Amino acid sequence: QVQLVESGGGLVQAGGSLRLSCAASGLTFRRYAMGWFRQTPGKEREFVAAIDWSGISTYYADSVKGRFTISRDNAKNTVYLQMNSLKPEDTAVYYCAAAPSGLAGTPRYDYWGQGTQVTVSS
Repeated sequence: QVQLVESGGGLVQAGGSLRLSCAASGLTFRRYAMGWFRQTPGKEREFVAAIDWSGISTYYADSVKGRFTISRDNAKNTVYLQMNSLKPEDTAVYYCAAAPSGLAGTPRYDYWGQGTQVTVSS
């Protein structure tokens, strides 16, 4: 079975940094684009960042551009989200997701992790 397991969340002061990790198993990791999303209670799940199968192409929400960096290590079946200059509005549960490569249009994220809480205090 496919599993995506996030880790690295926690409590940090505004201006601080965290690095999230997502370990994937049960799939051919290199065949999937990977994404990070976040959700606050009462709000829709929000796209944060994505990376293609090769790690060459990356995409970011405007709200995190210049502060967050997504990367992947296909040898380790792991995707990362480095979060710098954190703001209170970054507080959310962060989810890792996997989308099959080779499909046209908007990526379809078929698999999701359980989420990890990030809390940024002011």
